[in-house]
Amino acid sequence: MSLTHFDAQGQAHMVDVSDKPETAREAVAEGVVIMAPETLALAQGGAAKGDVMGVARLAGIMGAKRTADLIPLCHPLPITKVSVELAADPALPGIRITATVKTAGKTGVEMEALTAVTTACLTVYDMLKAAQKDMRIEGVRLLSKTGGKSGAFRAP
Repeated sequence: MSLTHFDAQGQAHMVDVSDKPETAREAVAEGVVIMAPETLALAQGGAAKGDVMGVARLAGIMGAKRTADLIPLCHPLPITKVSVELAADPALPGIRITATVKTAGKTGVEMEALTAVTTACLTVYDMLKAAQKDMRIEGVRLLSKTGGKSGAFRAP
């Protein structure tokens, strides 16, 4: 298997998508922030820095929009939708974060969905670190993607 971000000489390059057709594309990613039950209660009830979940949602949306600025070989894309959902999960205990990104374009939005989730997870950590420094960000992964030449993918 060859990697698309390297040329024949092994040099990194941006993939040429000029001749690819525009298709509807969607990617969904997830991640979790594991924390103590007391910290989760702070996240739900308003921490000192404010609405943890609301701020993290906005950060995730902003992260998706800035992906091409952060990941060197990502194409800047006309994103048509970003949704970031945060849910308290006492069974972890922690917060589950899911991001969905859509576009109509020549390349997929997997990196944008992963960046949205990661940015939201980091924001949760930042806002709650005064209460708990040993929180863990885990399980960041692509759940599904549709569109494009490679077709649909769904994580097992």
